[in-house]
Amino acid sequence: MEFGIYRELVQAARPLFEAEDWSRLKGLLREGVAKGAYGTDSHGIPMLERCIRTGIVIVEKTGLKKASLLTALFDPMIQQGLIAPEEFRKQFGEDAAQLIQGMCRVKELYSKHDSIADENFRKLLVSFAEDVRVIICLIADRYVLMKMLSGNPDNDYRLHVTEECRLLYIPMAHRLGLYAIKSEMEDMVVKYEHRDIYASIACQLNETKSAREAYIKAFIGPVKQRLEEAGLKFTIKGRTKSISSIWNKMKAQNTTLDHIYDLFAIRIILDSPADKEKAQCWQVYSIVTDMYQPNPKRLRDWLSVPKSNGYESLHITVNGPENRWVEIQIRTRRMDDIAERGLAAHWSYKGIKSEGAADSIMAGIREILEHNTNPDELRKDFALDMYQEEIFVFTPNGEVRQLPKGATVLDFAFSIHSRLGLTCVGARVGGRNVRISHKLQSGDTVEVLTSATQVPKQDWLNIAVTSRARMRIRQGINEIRNREAQAGRELLQRRFKNRKIEIEESDMSRLIVRMGYKGQAPFFHALMEEEITVDDVLKVYEEMQAAAQASQEVHSAQDFDIEKTFAETEKKAAQDTDVLVIGDNLTGIDFKMAGCCHPIYGDDVTGFVSINGGIRIHRSGCPNLLRMKERYPYRIVRARWSGKSGSQYSITLNVVGQDDIGIVSNISSIINKEPDTLLRSISIDSNGGLFQGHLTVLVSDLSSLDRLVKKLKQIKGVREVERIN
Repeated sequence: MEFGIYRELVQAARPLFEAEDWSRLKGLLREGVAKGAYGTDSHGIPMLERCIRTGIVIVEKTGLKKASLLTALFDPMIQQGLIAPEEFRKQFGEDAAQLIQGMCRVKELYSKHDSIADENFRKLLVSFAEDVRVIICLIADRYVLMKMLSGNPDNDYRLHVTEECRLLYIPMAHRLGLYAIKSEMEDMVVKYEHRDIYASIACQLNETKSAREAYIKAFIGPVKQRLEEAGLKFTIKGRTKSISSIWNKMKAQNTTLDHIYDLFAIRIILDSPADKEKAQCWQVYSIVTDMYQPNPKRLRDWLSVPKSNGYESLHITVNGPENRWVEIQIRTRRMDDIAERGLAAHWSYKGIKSEGAADSIMAGIREILEHNTNPDELRKDFALDMYQEEIFVFTPNGEVRQLPKGATVLDFAFSIHSRLGLTCVGARVGGRNVRISHKLQSGDTVEVLTSATQVPKQDWLNIAVTSRARMRIRQGINEIRNREAQAGRELLQRRFKNRKIEIEESDMSRLIVRMGYKGQAPFFHALMEEEITVDDVLKVYEEMQAAAQASQEVHSAQDFDIEKTFAETEKKAAQDTDVLVIGDNLTGIDFKMAGCCHPIYGDDVTGFVSINGGIRIHRSGCPNLLRMKERYPYRIVRARWSGKSGSQYSITLNVVGQDDIGIVSNISSIINKEPDTLLRSISIDSNGGLFQGHLTVLVSDLSSLDRLVKKLKQIKGVREVERIN
């Protein structure tokens, strides 16, 4: 690691610490290096350099302070157990200790589920949402990692990290106002995923750099003079737009770089007193538009109503020299700091850790996470809600509502109240009636129209763009389907009752699968929609019962002729059904399966001659058989299975696990999918977050039972599965 990197850390971080704390920091860092906490990772990234660079970014580009810096520097030592959390708390305080523990929990989960498509990704995001500083630290870490991967030979890993940043970290940086980091990360995404395009644009920008700088200088000169004459204190500078921004414009306009004219923007930053910020920004607007013709359609006023992430600025586009359009951003020094460093800078000016915008963002993130378990929908809603330009519309009472660009009347209705959205039939906008799909514009005043008979529909999901509206629509549709499913269940139960049929829940589940449905809700919904009829269901049920009855067999010793050879017996058994071969030449005696241990085909079995002359077949390890063997050894007879299983045997399993929603349906689903396996009954008791249940199933042989037990143990939340008879 270059010494210059450490010097940068000292320059950025030293003012945050008292002399004693800084001494502890350096000592702990040296200790971590000596103990090997900061080696090179499996992808060749030096961890010490990564941690220090991340710490510098956190301080300089996000505005976070001491606790977040400590988290970046000492996270590897905490994770590797080289410093105890209590010792860290003692040295650096409660806030730093809690933050670094939160980071460790997230990274531990991240190491197990590092794919965005993973079903456990939702858990990771929930961890993110507990403290917004964790999100910012992770964004800074990913930003540094992207930079350090530039020359890394592992292209697959680089592309994996790039995709992750594009789908998750860049949208979050945008939503949190970290525009400087966001812009650079977007450029790196283009660089790694479209190297030829990146190189081409960079080369062309470099070739036109001198002409562009000359134009910016010529444009700034007269503006600077007029602002100085007005007595304003300011900084004015020009900057070339990012490569990713230019590439997006080229794609949107389907053109080449030669035909993109707004390649740069002018930024005017005022040194204004707090009470004169807005007035002086509008004064600059007046001066500039007196000099150059503005485009009113390109005016963006984030002074009157700031963005939800705290961004404040005034954007205008004017027709400058040589008839070229120039974008100008007008803001104060405070506004510029917030624009570059986002919410953390906003807090530093407010003198608080979290307020308003941050709380709103975290509430929105949690709402997405709490109501959405489908990974694909989660990512879609997350991006929709975090990566959109904003519009501002008004209620009839004058209340301002912030919505993403492209939001519809339906989104507006759900932003006010879920019930209003679910019953929305349209709105009045600007004095005229519009449909729920009408796209709103900034400045619209919207009066929602409702109807008591309105219900949410599936195609509403194609209209709504906000995550809140989409979640509420899905919930509303599911509630309707659940009510219909309940009505369908009651209808079927009445018809079964009229025919004096009592159907168990296990048989109902098997019936539903037999008819081609994945669950009870879609099955009963189809029944209410008349996609299937009750008569269809009854017919399939009767076929199932007939098949089950035909498969039942009565075992009798008369079925066997002990005088025949074992070879003949096995041949007949293989052709017909399963055979229990009993030794010692016992014939003409009935046998039954013992009720104490319920042996099944494939078990190691032994016979016991009962008082009435019949034979009871026990599992060889049955405690009752072992006791009887000690007392009546002369009644024990050999027995063994032969041929193939053709019957079904009743088995009871004891299942223990976590009391999670849907655990019963998961168990039932696994059993119903197993061939030649039927669920006869299920009983579940819950206590203290755990459940214990007894399942009675019909299986064909021991191998089928072993296979079923193995699959049940793989169900999430199931801790133990044991045969109890």
